[in-house]
Amino acid sequence: MKPYRVLLYYCYTTIENPAQFRDEHHRLCIDLNLLGRIIVAPEGLNGTVSGLPADCDEYMRVVKTDPRFESLEFKIDEYDSHAFQKLNVRLKDEIVNSDLPVDPLVQTGIHLEPDEFKQMKDEEDVVLIDMRSNYEHSVGKFKGAITFDMENLRELPDHLDEIKHLKNKKIITYCTGGIKCEKASAYLLKQGFENVYQLHGGIIKYGIEAGGEDFDGKCYVFDNRVAVDVNQVNPVVISSCFRCGTPTDRMINCASPACNNHVTLCENCGSDHQGTCSDDCKNDPELRLYDGSGYYAKETRGYSPLLGYRSLQSLVSR
Repeated sequence: MKPYRVLLYYCYTTIENPAQFRDEHHRLCIDLNLLGRIIVAPEGLNGTVSGLPADCDEYMRVVKTDPRFESLEFKIDEYDSHAFQKLNVRLKDEIVNSDLPVDPLVQTGIHLEPDEFKQMKDEEDVVLIDMRSNYEHSVGKFKGAITFDMENLRELPDHLDEIKHLKNKKIITYCTGGIKCEKASAYLLKQGFENVYQLHGGIIKYGIEAGGEDFDGKCYVFDNRVAVDVNQVNPVVISSCFRCGTPTDRMINCASPACNNHVTLCENCGSDHQGTCSDDCKNDPELRLYDGSGYYAKETRGYSPLLGYRSLQSLVSR
């Protein structure tokens, strides 16, 4: 068992005073020595945090005692260390950027638990649709799934023509943890798709509870781990090195800060080319030191979560 836990979660629920809740939640995370990224909005809560098992257990206990988060589910993973360098608790308009005219509290796709999804995904009249960004599904996706060349969920309306012929099919949407599909599936219903489902808890929950069968490659995550294994049954590598074409599922950020593209890079090319995706990037005078991970956190010298909180409070009070 690894010494740290990583918690992934979201909950669509009405938060009447999100600014006050954000401050209280920020202090809770500081008190429990958690690091991560949390978004608070009038429509709910979305986050990924890491910490020691006892601290994570207490965090989950406190969150679940709030009746607003009764339906919230935590996806729990293990890791060798903190999965983040900092703690950010942000107030935003949405807990996932979409700009889609939908409300998951009013309408959303039918939730499929991992075992239900596993039984249904291969039926003849079922179509799987990946609602993640292009760089995410480039390193891993379900067999036979439809993917879109989009940077974020705001671009979903631009891709409806690609699937309009499938309105008579059973559509199962999926994403990393389920949050994007709450809005994506609602949007498809609003556009006339009648049989719309979503993988409840996303790829991560499917891997934990159902073994991840038929998920090819790795699952991109938004922390130091970059990409994680999901399939414990029939895993394969579907991505190749951006530079040499060798099969690899090592996802990195280009070491050039001006580029910072998400690319797959094999170990040899990572070493030979200093973690860059092109020779132009390799010649960047601001090139960052490549340590083999391909993850570049912002400078944390002198940082502590408490100082970060106080800095945020001083900005808010101006």
